[in-house]
Parts: sequence; C-alpha cells; structure tokens
Amino acid sequence: MGAVLSLCTLVIVGLVFFVVPPAEGLGYYVRIAFFHIPVAWVAVIAFFVGAFQGGKYLRSGILAADAKSAAAAQLGFIFVILATVSGAIFSKLTWGAYWNWDPRQTTIFILLLIYGAYLTLRGAMPAGHKRAKTAAVYALFSFLTVPFLVFILPRLYFSLHPSPVINGTGLAMDPLMLAVLLAALVDMTGIFYWLWRRQSFRLMHEGERL
Repeated sequence: MGAVLSLCTLVIVGLVFFVVPPAEGLGYYVRIAFFHIPVAWVAVIAFFVGAFQGGKYLRSGILAADAKSAAAAQLGFIFVILATVSGAIFSKLTWGAYWNWDPRQTTIFILLLIYGAYLTLRGAMPAGHKRAKTAAVYALFSFLTVPFLVFILPRLYFSLHPSPVINGTGLAMDPLMLAVLLAALVDMTGIFYWLWRRQSFRLMHEGERL
C-alpha cells in the first residue's frame, strides 16, 4: 500500500507542477492549495476517527480502541501543523506576512492548542484504563469544536482567505484543477489511513509512549 501511495503522490505532484494551469487571482500560488486543502481535510478526518475510537473505548473498554484513538489524534495534530505551515507560506506569498490573525488562522491556532493539550494530558498520565477513559472523553468533547472552528466560525467574519479556490457558492475551479484536487484529497486520505494503521499497531503491540 505504501508503494502504491508513493506512486500516486508522485503522479499528483507532477500534475500539480507541470499540468495544472494557474488560477485566476492566484496564479501559480494555487499549487499550494493542492497540499494545504488535503492536509486540512485529513486533519478533520483524523480528529473524527480519534473521537469515534474514543467513544468505542467507552462502550467496550477495549484498550485497542484507545490506541487507535491516540494514533488518530497524533496524526491529526501533525496534519494540522502541516496545514498551518502551508497556510502561513501562502499568507506570506499573497498577503506579505506569515501570520495575520485572519479568522482561519486564529481558529486553526485554537485547534492546535486543544489537541496539543490532549497530547500533553495523555503524556502526563500513566498508561491504563484511567488514562484511556480520560482521553476518550477529551477526544469526544474536543471534536465537537472542530466543525465550528473549521467550517462555521471562519465564515462568520471577513477573511483574507482566497475565494477563487473554495468560496461560499461551492467549488469554482478549472475542471482539470478540480480533478487533480480530488485526486490529492483521496491520496492524502489514503496516506493517513496507512499511517494510522501502522501507528495503531505500534501503540497496541509495543506500548504507547506519548
């Protein structure tokens, strides 16, 4: 699976840099979107998986579900960092500064704090059912904030976030760009799934070291 994903990623990178046309209003800066949007999308998926597996642990008491929840939260945190960094680079190229406390930058910063606290909490507690239960409850409540921070709150205020790629009326993209973006979303989701399975296995069979 890793080899297939690597090949798909190389093909998508080639399409982004050599085939995809510049976007109106963004030019070739739009290339960043083919990385930024998929990693942000996968971060949301990862936090959902973390909450789902946390709820599964609360129902069953099986530590394997806790390990899967922790693995998803770890990866989600990494993907949020990648989304923040790529967004900051885009901000520098288009707005002249890496950070402007734009609504989307502010909400993603809050998300980093929430899940950074989750990882810190797990790291401060000894392994066992007490930690698993505490982490599961935290994961469930934390995910309740994700839709508001990612999809709702940023749209309630003026944002410098570019609208030619994704706007209030939906997708406004060249058909080729849209096809490549969808391929990138699928590819990044596959990468997350592959990493999540490997990390879950490691946490279940080698002991968690958060």
